Amino acid sequence: MTPLRQRMLEDMQLRGLSARTQGCYVAAVRQLADHFHTSPAQLTEEQLRQYFLYLANEKQVARTTATIALCAIRFLYEQTLHQPWPTLRFVRPAPSTRLPTVLSRDEVRQILGLVRIRVYRECLTTIYAGGLRLLEGARIQIADIDSGRMLLHIHGKGGRDRYVPLPAPLLPRLRDYWRTHQSREWLFPAPTRRGLPHSLAHHRGPVTRSSLQSAFRRAWRRSGMAKRASVHTLRHYAESRTMPRHS
Repeated sequence: MTPLRQRMLEDMQLRGLSARTQGCYVAAVRQLADHFHTSPAQLTEEQLRQYFLYLANEKQVARTTATIALCAIRFLYEQTLHQPWPTLRFVRPAPSTRLPTVLSRDEVRQILGLVRIRVYRECLTTIYAGGLRLLEGARIQIADIDSGRMLLHIHGKGGRDRYVPLPAPLLPRLRDYWRTHQSREWLFPAPTRRGLPHSLAHHRGPVTRSSLQSAFRRAWRRSGMAKRASVHTLRHYAESRTMPRHS
């Protein structure tokens, strides 16, 4: 690891950036260095300007990718190298005009009904019912369920916790599911290839981002639905956040 990268990592830790954000920023800065085959500390402001033009015109990266690159590079130069160049204030990723995919309640019910492994089905149903981000749903702990007030304590992105309503039909469903593994910590512990033995449930972490995404993607493909959908799509739907009832 280069001294510059180590310094940037330390600066990000001091600013309280999440591990995932740190990884994205480091990757974006590495791509900048690879493009010019030199350390970012040796680049000029004009080279940075040309790099953002390259991302926009030649690579035509998505707005999210451009935003991550801009935030990462700004952090490096402004916080670590203390070079607040005007170009970094001038660059703005093109606004997105694409509307999000919206699934109806019946479409959500169709997809979730095709999720074969129960831990993923229950977790995705909870994500849908609460309007949660993927990792917010995956990392729900037993202690986060407030059945007295019918609330879920959600550990939000960037340390911004919040409470969301716990739909009445969801509570008995989650209790019934919990009896299958009885983990003391996680509501949705990661399964093993042969299922989730009770003896191992207490020693496993929560389901992973990639496993939930794969489970949803497989179910979506089996549904034959024309709409493009992902786990994030569960946060956008036309009807009220009512838990789908699987037959």
